[in-house]
Amino acid sequence: MKIGELAKASGLAASRIRFYEASGLLEPARRQANGYREYGPEALTRLAIIDRAQRAGFALDEIRALLPPDLGAWPHDELLYALRHKVDEIALLEQRLAQNRRSLETLIDEIANKPAGEDCAGAAQRMLDKLGKEAAESAPAPEAVPRPRPMRKRA
Repeated sequence: MKIGELAKASGLAASRIRFYEASGLLEPARRQANGYREYGPEALTRLAIIDRAQRAGFALDEIRALLPPDLGAWPHDELLYALRHKVDEIALLEQRLAQNRRSLETLIDEIANKPAGEDCAGAAQRMLDKLGKEAAESAPAPEAVPRPRPMRKRA
């Protein structure tokens, strides 16, 4: 199929498909006599995998390291490890976001309920002290997410 057809079928812009091809995520298309790109049926599957992996938070380098040249030959153990590691990263991000939300809610409460007559410098210091104390009490352990093992590189 031509790039316009592939773009329509995948829901991705043709420029994005060309980018994936140029960056080695998508096998180079065969060229017709008129210079048009011609993609095989596997291209649609690869694009769906790439798009979903990006939406799940994988960087292009992570996808490139995991995506096999032959979709029938996935590196099972590496794939499972990468997926589990991404879940751990997301859990840590959720903890950080929850802490950020709590800090902002505390800040809103402190600003809304500032003692009468308190000057701006005193209010700012009081809020910073309170936020710092809360952050120290709820900080996750440094070992919360295991270190990623190096992924194999493809030629």
